[in-house]
Amino acid sequence: NGAGKSTTMRILCGLLPGTSGRAHVCGIPLVSHAREVKKCVGYMPENNPLPSDLRGDEYLRFRGQLKGLEGTGLRRRVDEVLELCDLRRSAEQRIIGNLSKGYRQRVGIAEALVAEPKLVIMDEPTIGLDPHQVKIIRKLIERLRGEVTFFVSSHILSEVEASCDRVLIINHGWIVAEGSLAKLREEFSPGILFEVCVAGDPIDVSAEIEKVDSSIERIEDGKLDENGFSRILLRAEEDRDITEQVVNQLAKSDKVRLREIRIAEPDLEEIFMRATQRSWEIETP
Repeated sequence: NGAGKSTTMRILCGLLPGTSGRAHVCGIPLVSHAREVKKCVGYMPENNPLPSDLRGDEYLRFRGQLKGLEGTGLRRRVDEVLELCDLRRSAEQRIIGNLSKGYRQRVGIAEALVAEPKLVIMDEPTIGLDPHQVKIIRKLIERLRGEVTFFVSSHILSEVEASCDRVLIINHGWIVAEGSLAKLREEFSPGILFEVCVAGDPIDVSAEIEKVDSSIERIEDGKLDENGFSRILLRAEEDRDITEQVVNQLAKSDKVRLREIRIAEPDLEEIFMRATQRSWEIETP
């Protein structure tokens, strides 16, 4: 919160002037060619100010006209985005003020797409939506993959993981991490992450794992289930897979019972915490 995500998006859309630095959108310099940049961009703000007294199709025609569409081209494109955003049957003729939040979000996405932009910037597009509505918007983004570039800001890191090819993490206005998820995992969570499901005294479990490698880090302990088993997340700071050795060691112990072991991928939440913590450590004298 307060890192500058929404401000950056507004600058890239030409809605706010930047006070310093440089920005290029679709290869076009923003400061000297703002009008050309706006033709390339569709924007959906976090709190989309949709008119409550227009029908969905009326609003999209109005916005299309403002963006230079007219005649049969306008009608064709409005029909396309209504179909694409699954608004045709349920919301095309309904007053926007009577629509649910999920449908209003889809009207906002349809408006951002109506002029066929190369880049669609969306600020918190799934905030406040239920899981079903979130899935619909995720599928919409997936359907347009390769045709349109989506630049999405979100606090819901699981959605970022599911939808995005490239991630940027911002802290206090600075990019503190960027790249694909695979690259970020390699940078911020090196080694092998794995999870064991075991029963036994935690001290005994740790002792058995240390026999394999004393450098294995115990990251997180889960709750005991009704049979006395819990899940423990571990990291081995090595390039080789030592899970087979851990299995053999736990299996032969008479103090620990092993039910399951699996390789785990660090999620974006862990990467986020590590990236922002590193930036704080660098900034703190």
